[in-house]
Amino acid sequence: MKPFYDLLQKEKKLIVGLMSGTSADGVDVALVEVSGSALTTEIELKAFETIPYTSEIRSRIFDLFSVETARVDEICTMNFMIGKLFAESVLTVLDKIDIPPTQVDLIGSHGQTIHHLPKASVPATLQIGEPAVIAHETGIPTVADFRVADVAAGGAGAPLVSYIDYLLFHHATQTIGLLNIGGIANLTVLPAGCGIEEVHASDTGPGNMILDACVEKITDGVKQFDEDAELARQGKVCVTLLKQWLENPFFDLTPPKTTGREMFGITYANNCLQQIKDQKISEYDGLATLTALTVESIYRYYTDFVEEKTPLNILYVSGGGTRNPLIMRGLADAFDPIRVVDVSETGVSGDAKEAIAFAILANEAMHGNLSNVPNATGAMCGKILGKFVCP
Repeated sequence: MKPFYDLLQKEKKLIVGLMSGTSADGVDVALVEVSGSALTTEIELKAFETIPYTSEIRSRIFDLFSVETARVDEICTMNFMIGKLFAESVLTVLDKIDIPPTQVDLIGSHGQTIHHLPKASVPATLQIGEPAVIAHETGIPTVADFRVADVAAGGAGAPLVSYIDYLLFHHATQTIGLLNIGGIANLTVLPAGCGIEEVHASDTGPGNMILDACVEKITDGVKQFDEDAELARQGKVCVTLLKQWLENPFFDLTPPKTTGREMFGITYANNCLQQIKDQKISEYDGLATLTALTVESIYRYYTDFVEEKTPLNILYVSGGGTRNPLIMRGLADAFDPIRVVDVSETGVSGDAKEAIAFAILANEAMHGNLSNVPNATGAMCGKILGKFVCP
């Protein structure tokens, strides 16, 4: 543990945050200068890039999401392969900005979630991307596997970014909402003048996951997502189908709650495509309706579980959903008069925000700080998140 002990003496640290989300489109690499810890944390983003997976690697990852196609030997192999890809991604970004790995103090890696079962009879979660491989290949001390301590304490292991949202965005007089729209959408609420114990957060439902899967099916793999909502803008929302989709029991569950591919994965997407055919509407109409599902499920979460006790003054949005103009316009219309703002306008990159979060979580682990938010995850107590690996 000596490398980690020595780092505690440094006023400022260069930390790499690594993230691969439910969309599994590549590795987000954020190089962050971090000073302080907990409420004294200050950050400066030095570099950010997404290193895409090859189509072969992405296909192999998607095979691991399904109980029908996942094999134990492939899980074992891909754990090490993804670790090596994470390491290569770090070295690629550092080389581009001419910073040698010896100048980087720490890596915080989320890994790639392949299965998440926090409500099972034996709660469990599994992220691959072996941190020992990352540490060895880069020569940089690595902190990884952040979700498991929260799950061990009875939590859902998600959302983890709520702690970072509190550190970076809490405000004395305004109630702030932090909405991240990745494969799954999650909302953190920071009541005005709150302490960490008053922060609450939860997954709200699907973000881009179902929409992306249906676009890929409809275009025979030519497109992996609906860039600029080009396809959905050609259709109209089918109100009947939207109401049907909003009857999913997940939306009525009391938060904190979490979800993922186990509920809103490829099987769900295939069912949606079949229902679009059954309604005899166009594929464009179907995509418009799926886009509306993301917007409506987020807003419904707000009106059902947030608005009465902690009405928002402003909603900051991050993640891939910010690049979908139909989603952003829909949110602005739904939440009006609450301002809906791309979080990048605060100076924190919306694309890099989650990768930045894992750089900060690595720093918090090194300082021995509790960094889950029990109100957000349902854990019975605060936990230090992450496992330490020396190079």
